[in-house]
Amino acid sequence: MLVLLDLFSAGIGAGIIALGAGIGIGKIGAAAMEAIARQPETSGKIQTAMIIACALIEGVALFGVLICLLIATK
Repeated sequence: MLVLLDLFSAGIGAGIIALGAGIGIGKIGAAAMEAIARQPETSGKIQTAMIIACALIEGVALFGVLICLLIATK
């Protein structure tokens, strides 16, 4: 019973992490598109900053999912 609860909790945690990462990346993308629409000449710098921020969020999300998997297989 306890193992099933660990697996369920890890699955819920991984889902919440993925949801949070998706929302964060969506907000970054929306803000970047709005900024590019306002100042098209700076699109290269905005796009570079957006990609770096998205990569950092994905790294944190991957780390969180890995922690959930480690807890599930404990």
